[in-house]
Amino acid sequence: MEKIEKQQPERLKSLDALRGFDMFWIMGAEEVFILLGSLTGIPALQWWANQMSHVAWHGFHAYDMIFPLFLFIAGVSFPFSAKKRLSADGGSRSLYRHIFKRGLLLVLIGIIYNNGLSFDLVHMRYASVLGRIGLAWMFAALLFMNTKSTKIRLLWFGAILIFYWLLFVLFKAPDLGDPDHYSMRGNISSYVDRLLLPGRFCCYEIGDNEGILPTIAAVGTALLGMLTGEFLMTGLKPMKKVLYLAVAAVLLMVIGQVWNLAFPINKNLWSSSFVCWVGGLSMLLLAIFYLIIDVWKFQKWAFFFVVIGMNPITIYLANKIIGWDSATRFFFKGLASLFPETWAPLIMAAGYVVIGWLFLYILYKKKIFLKI
Repeated sequence: MEKIEKQQPERLKSLDALRGFDMFWIMGAEEVFILLGSLTGIPALQWWANQMSHVAWHGFHAYDMIFPLFLFIAGVSFPFSAKKRLSADGGSRSLYRHIFKRGLLLVLIGIIYNNGLSFDLVHMRYASVLGRIGLAWMFAALLFMNTKSTKIRLLWFGAILIFYWLLFVLFKAPDLGDPDHYSMRGNISSYVDRLLLPGRFCCYEIGDNEGILPTIAAVGTALLGMLTGEFLMTGLKPMKKVLYLAVAAVLLMVIGQVWNLAFPINKNLWSSSFVCWVGGLSMLLLAIFYLIIDVWKFQKWAFFFVVIGMNPITIYLANKIIGWDSATRFFFKGLASLFPETWAPLIMAAGYVVIGWLFLYILYKKKIFLKI
């Protein structure tokens, strides 16, 4: 790693807030805004409600942003944590052990999260959100640690995306008779899943949306985050950092839209155009949060998101393992009954978010943070 100046704080509050903002949408907030859109009929809310679902195949909704934004943020955090570990006892050996341990542990937890404890090896789903995060982050971290300059890392980023695109240009699925290299039935990624990935698929029958090949491009997303984190640790003035991040973000978004003409923006395939488009959006969001929270020091409003962002894996797992339905009914059913029947689901959906946030707030106050 290159020598990094010590002018930047070791922990960015904006990063915790952005991570919390990202997780906020999968802890029930999406349902709140879907209901708000349908109940109020306000065009802006209806538009946002429509954004709270995944695009079936090609295209982009805001909800498609949640997964890659989290992976990008995990990448941004790495140079900060790597610096700490390299200066502690054990040095690089300890850091490499952490990289492998974290990556593989996330794969294991992802399998358990799906249905691993059923021990039905034939029908189990092996691919997962956490698995992709673990593998993409791990390989990106290894690349970052074993390259000597930012220029070389940028070359790797570009090479990964071009190589991944060429796989689709040169190959298609030979078994289902669809000549379209980028269709649901004709793409090479789904074929590789059918060929090599055991168990069941999600969320379409002929391939997995967290399958094998797209993990290559996801390494690019994580590496982009690491390059961003490395940049934030330089000694540039904060406003210059914001400006450069914004310019780079817009440039990436333009590249993503141009590339979309040849390689469609597609979350399921994690297409190279998707990496650039959501990478630019992620960088732009980080620049905005960094400007407001760490440069202008307007921080009180972000506390709500920081509480979530300090325990992201906890709320992700808790939503699956614990569920808040019973607690929500206990605390909010009476309140919901005071409103017109059509508005009761909105009260319950908002109550679900409140219960989850209070759970995280208690952990925050007790300084209990699940870290992997």
